[in-house]
Amino acid sequence: MNEKLKLLWATKNKDDEWWSSFVTSPLAIVINYFVVDIKWLTPNLITLFSFIIALASVVFIIIGGFINFIIAAGLIHLSHILDCMDGQMAQYRGVSSKYGSYFDKLTDQIQVTLWFGAIGYAAYAQTQNVLPVILVFIGIAFYSLRGYAKYVAIYTEICDDKEYLEKLSINKVRVKETAGLGHGFIANFKWLIREQRKILYFDEGVFVFMLSFALIFNVIIPMLWIFAVSQVFYGLYRGWKRGLMLHKNQQFIIKK
Repeated sequence: MNEKLKLLWATKNKDDEWWSSFVTSPLAIVINYFVVDIKWLTPNLITLFSFIIALASVVFIIIGGFINFIIAAGLIHLSHILDCMDGQMAQYRGVSSKYGSYFDKLTDQIQVTLWFGAIGYAAYAQTQNVLPVILVFIGIAFYSLRGYAKYVAIYTEICDDKEYLEKLSINKVRVKETAGLGHGFIANFKWLIREQRKILYFDEGVFVFMLSFALIFNVIIPMLWIFAVSQVFYGLYRGWKRGLMLHKNQQFIIKK
């Protein structure tokens, strides 16, 4: 097996999101194979390229029309491939940084907001109905709640226990690689089938697929309903689950 390809494959997130897992992330590895040794091309620069391309896709969505929607769908995928590439390149080179991770996550959040905002506008332009805009607002609000609940819970735990993050890192379960290079056809096929359950997580990887599908087949409003309902469910569920964990941890400390 090619050693360079093997090292690049090792950078693939073992717990990738649904569409990232078997489409955009493997494509990112293939492209990285040819560009990862180009010194001036840094992970942060790739993150910037990803963000610029995402902004370009937003413009095409707002302009509207079948051809522009097709172009936007392609740009959304290209942006996400680059979004996978930056982390892989950073790990391959051993230059991962807190700033790079922060920059990557911040642009991801902005991209998702702008993508759905543009889709909401496009649906409004088509129907002159404000409902798509409301669905986008609800979806984005509860999608943000998912992350907000996580970080509020972590902050609350840290305020009570300064070593919480260290304990969390020690207890983190590492995902074992069960497919990919070096594994047989049957193992990879089983992995592919198991990965399909992740479509129900409705995270960024699923959004890339949803947005592209909706643009290509012009089913924007049904997609926005799925987006809004799924995020209300997961936003409330994750918020409740984080609160329950805090409550259990508090009881444990009191009993101890």
